[in-house]
Amino acid sequence: MQPTPAPWASAATAAPTGQRSGGGSSSDAPGAPHPGGGSCGGGGLVTAAPWARPPGTAACPQHADGRAAPPAPGHKPPSMHSAGPMGHADLAGSLGMRPGGGGSAAAPPLPTVTPAMPPLAPPCAGGAPARKRIGSVSDLHRFLASPSCRDYVAFVLSLNDAVAGKKVSDECSVSAPVDALLCMLETLSRWVDEIPPVQQSLRYGNPAYRTWYMRMADSADDLLRAVLPEELHGRVAELSPYLADSFGNATRIDYGTGHETTFAALLFCLARLGLLTEDDRQAVVLRVFKQYLDLMRKVQTTYWLEPAGSHGVWGLDDYQMLPFLWGASQLLAHPVIKPKSIHSAAVMEAHAHDYLYLAAVQFVKQVKKGNL
Repeated sequence: MQPTPAPWASAATAAPTGQRSGGGSSSDAPGAPHPGGGSCGGGGLVTAAPWARPPGTAACPQHADGRAAPPAPGHKPPSMHSAGPMGHADLAGSLGMRPGGGGSAAAPPLPTVTPAMPPLAPPCAGGAPARKRIGSVSDLHRFLASPSCRDYVAFVLSLNDAVAGKKVSDECSVSAPVDALLCMLETLSRWVDEIPPVQQSLRYGNPAYRTWYMRMADSADDLLRAVLPEELHGRVAELSPYLADSFGNATRIDYGTGHETTFAALLFCLARLGLLTEDDRQAVVLRVFKQYLDLMRKVQTTYWLEPAGSHGVWGLDDYQMLPFLWGASQLLAHPVIKPKSIHSAAVMEAHAHDYLYLAAVQFVKQVKKGNL
């Protein structure tokens, strides 16, 4: 596994998210640099952000284990809640690619994806921080055809399955690693209170955000050591850039779905390390990710970060996409709440605290004007 020092655009879009925020990475397809750089090489935490090891470093043996068998050919996933494969058309559509048309290179066919927790990473001492490796369309295509992309999307869909029909207020198991992640996010929220916005005439881009960001980034190693058991402290150097890039960009004072996806990739890495297990999936979404959303909405409304992405906003929410995916799964077959319920003030008031989808729409209504 190798983290990246900046938000990754292409890797973000490869997962089911809506918008890029800059940066890039590579893939572990044959002939391409293998993700999971540093001393781990190909045997590291092969992640959705497909970072390659620095040239000349040796790789640990590739980890071979029982991955979930793909479903039968032609099987199609249901809308939003995907219990089946995610095909090439789904991901290519999210990337704005048209297969073989319009003068843009067609993305390669993607393997089907079955929701599953990722395989455990083989033992490895850890590696150096990574560099971005997606710098061209061909790099992106290699990533889309890689096990890294497949495993990450399978992880996101596995979490999707785990919260089907579940409310935030439902009881769920909170393990020690989950509790440690919640404590970390609470610390970051407290720092927002300690660093108020400066008075300025511009609405967006309060420079006090840079002060908050620098405290977070400078403390990233210590924050992660409080989450990881001692035997995994060797992974801190690899994981820190994931954490630092989960909360926006201090230079541009912006935030977008690429940063959100980086946080999801951090959770993916923790699952590859065995810190988060299948039993944690419900809590990962309805405890950890919900608290992450609460933190980022607090950061956004305190410092007014610009929406990230140079091609405009591609979703209802300028900043997040995953609460719509996982939140739709929560509402699967709900007897009362229907798609049109977002227009009912009474429904939103009564249920937004329990459903990520409704909370996301409620936040959009608070910060934007106009009709949905």
